[in-house]
Amino acid sequence: MAVQINPSILSADFARLADEAQAVKGADWLHVDVMDNHFVPNLTLGVPVVESLSRATDIPLDCHLMIEDPDRWAPQFVEAGAGSVTFHAEAAAAPVRLAREIRAKGARASMALKPATPIEPFEDLLPELDMLLIMTVEPGFGGQAFLDIMLPKIRRTRELISRHGLELWLQVDGGVSAETVERCAEAGADVFVAGSAVYGTEDPAAAVRSLRAQAERATAGASWACAH
Repeated sequence: MAVQINPSILSADFARLADEAQAVKGADWLHVDVMDNHFVPNLTLGVPVVESLSRATDIPLDCHLMIEDPDRWAPQFVEAGAGSVTFHAEAAAAPVRLAREIRAKGARASMALKPATPIEPFEDLLPELDMLLIMTVEPGFGGQAFLDIMLPKIRRTRELISRHGLELWLQVDGGVSAETVERCAEAGADVFVAGSAVYGTEDPAAAVRSLRAQAERATAGASWACAH
């Protein structure tokens, strides 16, 4: 599967979101972190901003809902224009029903796992999803250091995906940079969320191209990609 780079607007200038979206031309998706100050100790943006952003950019929106009660709110983000909606396993009351509702409304359904949440209990849910997100930091704030202890979890998740023959994207989010993207790709990730590693540079579009090239090189030599 092709490498995808999703710049996170959590690291962008919120006063210039339309311009910041234009600054990452060539990105596959624009990652939008939605936080409610309940599920995580931070407050960001909601449905109206997603709706406005979807009109301001041709890059599809990848909304990561770090919120309580995603069963209630996630469908509204699809209606606002999100092309992919990620809910947290720890917050969803009925994840299968929610994933099916997101898909029925026309978006890709994704589920996220916090660092301490194992993948194994959710193995039977994987066919209901289009993407699985492995958090490589504790959700809530940008700019955190990458947690190396998540690499074995990424490998185990990739093994499960391969075992079941699924066309499931495996996304990583948190501390992804030039220093860590290759390790994530080697472990089995194919979708990379990068915030400060893109928006913290002089040329965000060039940073996207550079991260993609690194990830593609690492993927080409990865055992999981060769087996696939």
